[in-house]
Amino acid sequence: MLGRTANSLFWMFRYLERAENTARLLEAALRMALTRDLVAAEAEWRSVIATLGLQQPYEAAHESYDGLTVWNFVLRGSSNSGNVRAMFGAVRSNARQARINISSDVWEAVNDNWMKLDKLLSRPVGQTAVGEVLGTIRRAGTQVHGAFDGSMLRDEGYHFARAGTFIERADSTTRILDMKYFLLLPSLSYVGSSLDTGQWEQVLRSVAGARVYSWLNAGQIEARGIVEFLVLDDRFPRSLAFCRSALRENLAALARMHGVDGQAITLMRDADTRISHLSVDQIFDQGLHEFLVDFLARNAAIGQAIAGDYRFHA
Repeated sequence: MLGRTANSLFWMFRYLERAENTARLLEAALRMALTRDLVAAEAEWRSVIATLGLQQPYEAAHESYDGLTVWNFVLRGSSNSGNVRAMFGAVRSNARQARINISSDVWEAVNDNWMKLDKLLSRPVGQTAVGEVLGTIRRAGTQVHGAFDGSMLRDEGYHFARAGTFIERADSTTRILDMKYFLLLPSLSYVGSSLDTGQWEQVLRSVAGARVYSWLNAGQIEARGIVEFLVLDDRFPRSLAFCRSALRENLAALARMHGVDGQAITLMRDADTRISHLSVDQIFDQGLHEFLVDFLARNAAIGQAIAGDYRFHA
């Protein structure tokens, strides 16, 4: 496989995952803002921009943090080069570059959803339309992943794409936990305390985990349980443990195909050594924020190493 094709598949699925995760974050914020007063709603939208790392470009273009302004900035804002419309454009562009290495089902799912989203996001998104737009983005991710899993050969391209998916998914879950959850837990004295369950539910909704968490924990929402679920429970496909396990399998497959482990495998082993045996109590003891910052840095390093290890191998 040519390096540019591998790179296109890797980034195609990173952007797809990023668009879907952004839509889920906006949906959770919208639900929360509708139940709060104006001050709390503004804080909610401010936290969305902070979670996405867009404070500087947003504040350069806008003075207030109201929902209409925030979701239009995130979805289609001209002053936001990483808006969702641009993300899905990048998905389609990378799919076109890798066209010979993806199935017709995958290409059709990408192209059809791009045309639909491009039309929806060609004009400002109002209060009555935002739900439809966010739902369309989520369904686009589901359809492309479904077509990919159901029609793709399990070759190099498959593993590059899946590696991109799980690098991005782990990044998103980590950022949401660090920005949303850590701000809600200012000190260890709050662990297990009765805080705002609506905020905890929003964290879970942002990663599509509210229902399954409630089922596993008999509806009991508390700080320690959420961290254990989103960091250590390898049954949940958006937990850090699951992402790490899936990424490890994809990197191992690429190493076998190329006959070389590479730096990414080494970094993955180092990360496993550091966090694989941690308990939730140990995470809180060392500091949740410190743990998440370290995980984010290691995850980013692995993503960069994948390109260095395999991008130019023919």
